[in-house]
Amino acid sequence: MNIVVILKQTLDTEEKITISNGLVQTEGLNHIINPYDEYAVEEGIQLKERFGGEVTVISLGPSGAESAVRTALAMGADKGIMVDDESLSGDEHTISKVISSIIKHVSFDIVLAGNTSVDNGAGQVGIRLAEELGIPHISSVTKVTVEGNSATVVRDVEGDAEIIETSLPVLITAQQGLNEPRYPSLPGIMKAKKKPIEKVNANQLGLHPDDMKAKTTIIDQYLPKPKDAGRILAGNLQDQAKELVKLLHQEAKVI
Repeated sequence: MNIVVILKQTLDTEEKITISNGLVQTEGLNHIINPYDEYAVEEGIQLKERFGGEVTVISLGPSGAESAVRTALAMGADKGIMVDDESLSGDEHTISKVISSIIKHVSFDIVLAGNTSVDNGAGQVGIRLAEELGIPHISSVTKVTVEGNSATVVRDVEGDAEIIETSLPVLITAQQGLNEPRYPSLPGIMKAKKKPIEKVNANQLGLHPDDMKAKTTIIDQYLPKPKDAGRILAGNLQDQAKELVKLLHQEAKVI
């Protein structure tokens, strides 16, 4: 079984974000594999361990993103493909078209991606990619069972579960709970140094950046306003209830 995993590098969720002139300042901050993509990597490796085959990780981003790809290789993926070309950067529309141009030349049975990314929360790349490839997609998946040329998956639907059967090939986006990603072992880290990472650009892919310009533009970015300090109401419960209703009506203006 040949599995393709789409991977994005994001800021560590424990980092303190600062914004200057409408841009997130990333210098000196720790970067990690997008957590939802990490579930996708782990699932791909587990499928390979059960059925054999190969796991290919594809990432689009600056050269610094290679560390995330190397981590995936240390976990057990077999090879990586990186798009390191600023002319091909853009929104989810652009990214899905670039990645699909790579996958169309790769043999695959399943494509795995994260359900969303923790930096922008768009959750569009996987779904758009499936449309570009002309294959079915199932999002927010928490369990995957493969038998022959078909798969049965469980997807999260607002606290409930939905069971879907599909034929292969298929694109699946991983939700929290799908698995528990492994930590790279020392032997895995050493082996990852020798595993291949192919770097490609627009010319090699036969792409023209003008043909896949972003459909959206970020006008501004800013942090939420600091919350005001809370207020503790005094008196007995009846007095507190009356004061609370008054404040909600006169100050918060929600009733």
